[in-house]
Amino acid sequence: MSSKYAFTTGLKELRFLFCQTSQQSAATRSFLQRAYPTMKKHNPHTPIMMREAAGTLPRVYARYALGREKQEALSGLTDQQIEEKITQLVKEASS
Repeated sequence: MSSKYAFTTGLKELRFLFCQTSQQSAATRSFLQRAYPTMKKHNPHTPIMMREAAGTLPRVYARYALGREKQEALSGLTDQQIEEKITQLVKEASS
């Protein structure tokens, strides 16, 4: 898992939006609780932000160099599927 979260320098920011209580955001909360410490350990200078707001559908935003940004919906995904989405977003930073 650790090598999946070794971000390239092209990734400038990773931002998660989710609801702190809804069932739709449960997998996102679970993923972050499990994976955030590893992501931050391997990328201490890359901002990884978590924004909680009641009723917010779970999404992740990746900001790359030159202001390019991509977002992905996380609603209805499992913890493993969320991990795959994040891995894809991180890999896109190098392209």
